Amino acid sequence: MDMRGRTHIELHDLLDLRHYLDKIELFSSPLQHSALLGLHRSRLRGRGMDFDQVRAYQAGDDARSIDWRVTARTGEVHTKVFHEERERPTFILVEQSLHLFFATTGCFKSVLAAQAASLFAWASLQHNDRVGGLVFGDSHVTHTPAHRNKHSVLHFLHTIADANQRLQQPMTHPASNPLPEALQQARRLMRPGSLIILICNERHLNEESSQLLRRLAQHSELILLPLSDPLEHCLPKIGQARFNLGGDSVSINTNDSKVRQHWQEQGAAYTLAWQKLAQQLSAPLLPLSTQQPVLQQLQAISLQQSHSANARP
Repeated sequence: MDMRGRTHIELHDLLDLRHYLDKIELFSSPLQHSALLGLHRSRLRGRGMDFDQVRAYQAGDDARSIDWRVTARTGEVHTKVFHEERERPTFILVEQSLHLFFATTGCFKSVLAAQAASLFAWASLQHNDRVGGLVFGDSHVTHTPAHRNKHSVLHFLHTIADANQRLQQPMTHPASNPLPEALQQARRLMRPGSLIILICNERHLNEESSQLLRRLAQHSELILLPLSDPLEHCLPKIGQARFNLGGDSVSINTNDSKVRQHWQEQGAAYTLAWQKLAQQLSAPLLPLSTQQPVLQQLQAISLQQSHSANARP
């Protein structure tokens, strides 16, 4: 993949990502199961029906719906049950704030977020879903209504690229957490049954945003993609280090083992908090790091989940 632009990304880069969808199956389809996001309902468009479940065959069931794989495995005839197809818009919440204008390796977190949003937008359109979203930053939230056409995706990606290009300077003052406001707006805009894909800074998870995500999960499916940098989880031993945040700066002695341990524990606490929340919400958790290209990471997660699924009895 062309990883031009470590600090910024342009619209044509986001457009080009559609050519990489064949490298990874983000959503299940009637003929192909996604190990990455198998929870997303597979739609059988030709029949105008959604697959619901598999149950024991009953008199009067359509013989064409018999699930021969389950039947062979159980020795009892089972049939697939369908219900009337419902609209399921895909709504992508992607952060483009100065909090993400940072990386010690690879591309900036803001670029990683834009790439992930583009991949999911193109995959959703390919899956024949309506696609829209929110691009949120330090002082802006831009809404793209969900539609099932390429023009809507192009508009959404243009909004992301525009917000990304505006990230030119480090924070001149400590900025507030933009996630709660974005989630509140998402609650106002979402219709029940939507699929919400959240791509945001790992460290923006707090009690307020957790509660808002729980409320969203009551009526929608969620996919969580927290973004991090290796430095946020492991402090290297490099002597005296100075960190700047806006007009403030702090000096840290990285040779102090207690400092490094505390730093690592803080990073681990955020990882655990996301894992617990995802488990509570029954939401796929796809953590991304600046350490590797986004496509490589999603492929690795897919392979890992596929192996886990095959290992289950």
